[in-house]
Amino acid sequence: MAKILAKNLANKRVMLTDGSELGFASNVVIDTQSGALIYLVVKPTPTVETSKYKTQNGYVLIPFEAVRAAKDYAIVDKKLITGSDFD
Repeated sequence: MAKILAKNLANKRVMLTDGSELGFASNVVIDTQSGALIYLVVKPTPTVETSKYKTQNGYVLIPFEAVRAAKDYAIVDKKLITGSDFD
């Protein structure tokens, strides 16, 4: 995967690989030891059913390895985030 800087994700729309919109990038969770990005924190749009995602305080936590691109939108690989147990 190409390198993606956290600052390039601020307030970007987050789209899934199936073309559906998940919400807006709000923040990232970083491993303070390695500096690796762990999660992309997304404020979901009101129509998104969040029960199939890992959530915290009303935000969706997307494993950063599922982020595929960050240009006009942040693109997230749906296969890597749904139907999985993140706990």
